[in-house]
Amino acid sequence: MNYVEEAVDLFENGYVCSQAVFAAFSEEFGLPKEQALKIGACFGSGMRKAEVCGACTGALMAFGLKYGDDKAKSNEMCETFLDRFREINGSYICRDLLNCDISTKEGVEYAVENNLFKELCPKMVESAAEIAKDMIFDE
Repeated sequence: MNYVEEAVDLFENGYVCSQAVFAAFSEEFGLPKEQALKIGACFGSGMRKAEVCGACTGALMAFGLKYGDDKAKSNEMCETFLDRFREINGSYICRDLLNCDISTKEGVEYAVENNLFKELCPKMVESAAEIAKDMIFDE
């Protein structure tokens, strides 16, 4: 299973978006998957506030594992990743991607009723993991 498939699989098996993307890459850079899943736990759903998409946050944490000793490089990777994700998906803000604010009860109800967590979110996990994979391994 490759990084992208693993991220989607983790998400579809109950982990939040941030955990799924981060854990898919973590072992490559020396962090056990179990620890990555714990670290990524509070970043899903845009940090529970519908802010930056958790799939993006997971990718950014993976960049930190690889480039965290080089501030300029990690900043460059962060900016490039977010720009690419926005180009492809229209935004990197959770509430914009879902067209609802899942930090509210009404927003969660809307997302559930419209199958956003099962249909749209896996696509965002896949997109974030694909972009991260390309950036990390194709440089």
